Amino acid sequence: MQSEDDAAEFHAFFEAHHRELARLAYLLTGDADAADDLAADAFVAAWGRWGRVRTADQPLAYVRRIVVNLAATRVRTLVRERSRAGLLGAMFRDRSEEPDVPAVVDVRAALRRLPMRKRACVVLRYAFDLSEQETARVLGISVGTVKSQTSRGVAELEKALSAWRSPPAHPAGRTGEAR
Repeated sequence: MQSEDDAAEFHAFFEAHHRELARLAYLLTGDADAADDLAADAFVAAWGRWGRVRTADQPLAYVRRIVVNLAATRVRTLVRERSRAGLLGAMFRDRSEEPDVPAVVDVRAALRRLPMRKRACVVLRYAFDLSEQETARVLGISVGTVKSQTSRGVAELEKALSAWRSPPAHPAGRTGEAR
């Protein structure tokens, strides 16, 4: 049973970190509604283990890990539910409903195409500015894995983004002019 002091402490933690954790969930899933649900589920899980969470070295890292795990589970579930991997991409909108610059839309689309571990490493390192050690702690992987997954993820993003910026190549001998 949680005390009133626990409830007040948890409420302060929630107020301080809800927005950041919902943003993390959004960057991992690409779905605003699912992100809200995942953030809420993470806080429910954290409240259920509040004694353990609040005494952790880094309570925020503990709850970030819950969000990452819930997002990974959600993606795995969606893949299982849809026998064709191509249908998974259909759940993401290529356009944002809020005003957004095209470059951000392209980055979001490229980010969603990364495998979950690479995506989590890139998001935690660059969107949340966590160190390699903090990212490793959140994901429960080694620092070396964080380095390699981040490096590979960034390389895949660069490749995808440069492919989208490049004009289509014309077949040899054709310049696009009418003959």
